[in-house]
Amino acid sequence: MRAVDRVNLTIDAGEFFTLLGPSGSGKTTCLRMIGGFTLPTAGRIRIGGADVTLAPPYARPVNTVFQDYALFPHMSLRDNVAYPLMVRGMAKAQRWQKADELLALVQLPGVGDRKPAALSGGQRQRVALARALIGQPQVLLLDEPLGALDLKLREQMQTELKALQRRLGITFLFITHDQHEALSMSDRIGVFNAGRLEQVGTPQAVYDTPATRFVAQFVGAANVLDGEASQRLTGHAAAMLRPERITLGGTADARASGTVAEVQYFGAFTRLKVDTGGALLQADLPSEAGGTLPQTGQPVFLHWDARAVHALGS
Repeated sequence: MRAVDRVNLTIDAGEFFTLLGPSGSGKTTCLRMIGGFTLPTAGRIRIGGADVTLAPPYARPVNTVFQDYALFPHMSLRDNVAYPLMVRGMAKAQRWQKADELLALVQLPGVGDRKPAALSGGQRQRVALARALIGQPQVLLLDEPLGALDLKLREQMQTELKALQRRLGITFLFITHDQHEALSMSDRIGVFNAGRLEQVGTPQAVYDTPATRFVAQFVGAANVLDGEASQRLTGHAAAMLRPERITLGGTADARASGTVAEVQYFGAFTRLKVDTGGALLQADLPSEAGGTLPQTGQPVFLHWDARAVHALGS
């Protein structure tokens, strides 16, 4: 089995591009080939027009941020950030000045003398980011860098990463299995499955018009319908309908009716699973203060705009 199979991808300069897919889908292997840590068995890799297919990692205009930070515990934060410049032979005063500038850029001013153990996980990730940026790479590779952070901190770092990328204008190639990260941060997304790119497009295009059944099911919640149920409800042999596109209403013009089989409360919305007699449809209803929610066993009538239905290929 091939880890990456016939991937043909062009990423624009200054773009925030995300490779999204489940574990083992090939996205990290693709990143490692771009970084020079894994050599491809076929094909070419070009960065800025230069062929770097066989070039070692240190000879490529890229740098990598990993999930585990990879900071030197015995070094100060300033020395950690300045390490790539020390390897290049830059004078201490000059590299320390640049390190302090990068620490300020990632919102960690005045902490250069501390050791990594004194920082939180989010702060250490910022230090790793500063170290990767100090060499001014053309492309920054980020291999699930937020995966070890808790939800609140992860959301904060998503905002900071996006703002930093816009400020610097550097090409970011971000790897994640988290669809929310991909949708909220990216200019474009490439969805990986079993070593192949299933779709490349803007977050809106990938979400609203998935190219394949896998993309429809992997990116966001979806009602994926087949056969007789799909023909009856959508007029297509196979189709996708997002739960948030479904509303409740009266019998007039209802596209389906059924019985509530399950109610799940998520705070901002409530998800109903409705048995329509041949298809179980999910409907996400916005939560309202003091609003009355349907209960299990209650009959409901489902409505949606025909434009919300996206036909899927076989």
